[in-house]
Formats: sequence, C-alpha cells, structure tokens
Amino acid sequence: MHRLAAIPGAADEGSAAFIEQAPAPVLLLTSADTDLLVLEALLEAEPQLLGAELRGLNLAALAHPAVVDHYLATTAQTAQLVVVRLLGGRGHWSYGLERLCHWADAGSGRQLLVLAGTSEEERTLAELGTGDPLLAVGLARCLREGGPANGRMVLGALGGLLRGESVDPPVPLPLADPLPHDWRRDAGERIGVIAYRALWQAGDLALMEDLLARLRERGLCPRALWVSSLREGAVQRGVQQLLARERVQAVLCCTSFASVQFAEASLGAPLWEALDVPVLQLLSSSQPRQRWQASSIGLSPTDLTLQVALPELDGRITTRIGAFKECVGAGENLGAALQRYRPDGERLGWVCELAANWISLRRTPAAERRVALVLANYPTRNSRLANGVGLDTPASAAAMLQWLQVGGYGVVGPLPADGQALIEALLAGRTNDPESGHRAALDHLPLASYQAWYQQLPAEGRERLEAVWGAPEHDGGLETLADGGRGFAVFGLCFGHVCLLVQPERGYDRDPSLSYHSPDLPPTHAYLAQYLWLRQHFGAQAVVHVGKHGNLEWLPGKGLGLSPACFPEWALGPMPHLYPFIVNDPGEGSQAKRRSQAVILDHLPPPPPPGTGRSARRPAAAGGPPR
Repeated sequence: MHRLAAIPGAADEGSAAFIEQAPAPVLLLTSADTDLLVLEALLEAEPQLLGAELRGLNLAALAHPAVVDHYLATTAQTAQLVVVRLLGGRGHWSYGLERLCHWADAGSGRQLLVLAGTSEEERTLAELGTGDPLLAVGLARCLREGGPANGRMVLGALGGLLRGESVDPPVPLPLADPLPHDWRRDAGERIGVIAYRALWQAGDLALMEDLLARLRERGLCPRALWVSSLREGAVQRGVQQLLARERVQAVLCCTSFASVQFAEASLGAPLWEALDVPVLQLLSSSQPRQRWQASSIGLSPTDLTLQVALPELDGRITTRIGAFKECVGAGENLGAALQRYRPDGERLGWVCELAANWISLRRTPAAERRVALVLANYPTRNSRLANGVGLDTPASAAAMLQWLQVGGYGVVGPLPADGQALIEALLAGRTNDPESGHRAALDHLPLASYQAWYQQLPAEGRERLEAVWGAPEHDGGLETLADGGRGFAVFGLCFGHVCLLVQPERGYDRDPSLSYHSPDLPPTHAYLAQYLWLRQHFGAQAVVHVGKHGNLEWLPGKGLGLSPACFPEWALGPMPHLYPFIVNDPGEGSQAKRRSQAVILDHLPPPPPPGTGRSARRPAAAGGPPR
C-alpha cells in the first residue's frame, strides 16, 4: 500500500508520498512557490482568466521517480497541456522531463512547454517541449518578471493554446529591477540586503520584514533591494550603483545561485569586487522547520547546491538559515499546497550579529583591532604543535605577526623572528601536552564567568555535553587559582592587541586520532572556555585559524545550517573567521566555510625539492600573506 499526500506539494508530506490531484486540462509544475502564490491569487480574483481548470504543483513533490510515474499515470492522464518551469538546468529534473516527453508522444493533442527559470537555459529547455520554442521563451520571461500583470498574460496564452488558437510569444511587462524596499533614515552603518523580487510580488514578505527589523534593532541602517536575479548584467550594475552610492559596509544576500557563470568563477565576481565589502549569504530552507530540527544534515541537497555551493563561487560567507518554508494551506484553484517563508527570529538575530561584527571590524582602526591567531595542535603533543598540511605553520604565524605589526595593528613586541623562535616561546609556557602542566598558563577564565555563559545555552546541547564530561564544576581542566577560586587555563602568547593561542584538545584520556574527527564527541568545558576567553576577556574581533586543519569545524552538530545547539557555534559564536588553507583540499576547506563561517585564504602547495617530484614542507614567503 502506498501513502498519498493529504495536501499535494506540502513539504512535510515527504518526497516519497504519492501525489494525486483532481483532473484538469492544464498542469503547471514549477520550482518556484511564488508562481503558485501569484496564480492562485489571480484565479481567485478572476476565475475566467484561463477559461479552464488549472492544477499547480511544486516540482519538489515529484523528486522520486516512482512518484513521477504515479502522477503521470493518474493526474496527468487526462491533461491536455503540461507546463514545467525549472530553476536550473535539465539535470535538476531529468527523469521527470524524460517521462513527460514520453507522455506528450503517447497521446493525441497533448502539449508540453518547458520554461527556464534563468536566461542562459531558456532556449535549451524550450526546445524540449512540443510547441513553438519562442512561445516558451516568452512565457518563461513573463514568469521571471513575475507579478499579477505578467501572470495574467501567461494564463491568457495558456488558454489560447488550450483552445487551439495561434498564440504569439508574450512580451513581459518590465518592473523596476533592482527595486528598493522600505528605505528609512536609520542611524548606524548601512548594510545592503538583496532578495528575490518574486517574493515581493507574491506577497511573501515576512522574512524581509523580520530581517530589516532585526538589523535596525542591532543599530544598522538596511538598504534592501528586490531583484529578479543577480545573473543579469543590467541588474548587477543597478545593484552596484545603488549600494555604492549608499556606501554600504556589508551585504546580506538572500538569493540563490552565483552572480557569475561557473566557467568564469576563477576570474572573480565583478559585482562584489566593485563594492569591496563582506558579502554574507543568508540561507532559506525549502523544507519546514520541523524537518530541519530532526536532521543531522540541516539542508536538503537542492538547498545545498543552490544556496551554498553555487554562492560560494562568488566568495559569499555562509551563515545560517533565516527562514523555513511552511505550508499555509491548499489553494482552492490550483489544488496544491501554498507555501510561504516563516522567519526564525533567533537565527536571524545571529546572522545580524555576524554582519554587525564584520562591519565593526571593518570600521575599527587597525591600531585598535583585536585579533586572535589559533594554531592547530594534533595530536596534542609538543612535537605536533602548530602542524599544518603543506604549510610551515610556525613560520607562517611568525610572519603574520610581523605583517600585522607593519600594517599598524597594536602588536607589542618583541616578536619571534621566525618559526623556531615562535615554537620556543610557546614551549616556555603551558600547552596541551600533559608534560607542560607545571608551566605557567597565559591566563585563566574564571569558572563563574564560564557558568554564567553556559547556563544560557540550549538545554539539549548541555545535556549532551554533560552526559560525557559532567557539569562544568567537575571538568578535568579546572584548576585552583591564586585567589582561591577555580578557572580554566588558556594556552598561548599575547602581543598586545594580537594573541596567539594553541587550539584546545577535544577530550581527555582518549585516543586523539578518534576524538579529533568524532562526529559525536562533544568538546570539553575547558575547550569551550578557551574560546569564550577569546571573546569575553581578550575581546577578539576576528579569529584566524592557522594550520590545516583544526578541530573546531569538526565538532558535533548539523552539517549545514547550524542550530543554537550545535557545538561549532558555541565555540566561535558570530565571530568573523579567516582560515589559510591549502588550495588542493577544497573538501575540508568547505567544512570550515559551511560550519564555522570561515573565509578561506587559499595558499599554494609547497614546491618539490630540487631534483625530486615529491612535495616538501616549506615556510610561507616572508614578504606577504599566503595566496
């Protein structure tokens, strides 16, 4: 027995639920929920626009081949015209397109139109249908422009096809693009916000309104823009001109895809390079919040592709999920679920804090910026201190301290002259190696400070941590201080406004090779305390992890779209994060980008020694930063 979806297209029904709708001569299968919202509202107000019944459905409900076959054998069996609107290329729904082509060939008078969601795919997809490709291109452009006026033209054209009339390709009615939204004379630094105009046209405004309110609460002045797409050159120029005129200090981007073609990604992203400000990617889940909460992955494969992997080609900084698609009922005309974004206030607040911190870092004079360098240490022995794959981490860290001093940062010397001197200075104090326990620590975080912060964390994560390590007051990393109190030791060196810390170990008395990458082992209280010291006591405005690779990005939690109970977030918080990383290992670099909002600074592998074909560990160049 197979389960039928109670509301066709509702995301909480699951992708394997079979879909059946009441028979209708026209079916619209689309990747965009905004299409369904606009057409439902049009048919509600003007029932005779099409002159026939129309059923609509989000393509996400037809992800499984068996579900596609069932839908075509039932709902589509009596249909005369099927319209598919696809965001992305043919490969995003290849099985469904193949079966629909067979459907069109198998019945007399059946018509198939395939519309592209982006301009570069419009001709390729249009030629998959049975009708005039130019008509399909015109309809695709109307839906990309969106809104009631263009939707009315689409319904009129489909009605003409259904009646056997000759239909000319419609010419879309252009709308302002980009379109400013709710600009006010707020105090504070200005920040750009970019979202799809289709949301505005469909009345799906909750995410934008909540985001703008939270930015204002944080003391920022948002400059929001609705856009059809960031792939169009004219739109890019409009966005760049408006945001440059407003002198924004950062951008929050809510759009999917990248602003550049894949083949041109290595050449840079001209839009963002012209603005020269941090660009943060705000995620929106196409699934309900409930499914995200139960998932260890956090985002669907489609969301991963469109909202994380492709925007990374632009160099956008991955943040958190700010809204979830939730079913708000079934459309009486389309017979399918109508879905809108429902914002998550807590997650939006976290993203706004991260954006504000990037702006604060940017606006703080170099002499007043406080920066932390964190050295990888795996396994936790002094012989492996500051390890790195393809990077002489001690020499690089020593060079970074010198670059910061030359750059006007508040670096107080004397500085280690080279990597060897840096290691000697670290070994003179406390490190993770148990044999160094008798040496003085750099500082201590009082237990009371840690407990005050820890009690505000989600109970779910605290219970998970304490099941392994116990309560904070029983942590093995605590020690008695000179004043009789207790605290957690901090390992490293301080050079004025720049500190150099040893990354803490993840556990006690365990095989480091097991605990380092364990997806289930929570960090100790002492681990979290060292990062808390960075934020609360040292006041770091940015963290640079040096050495491939560290362990923070491997802490337990969701793979993408982290929640407040995920441990990488507990350790780092909404902190600007930079990470020099060897260029030939993008997989592990992606872990840091997607789970700890890292900006990856690629460096080349070391050259092979003369006369050999094998690579060797070489110091980073002393004259400039890694590239």
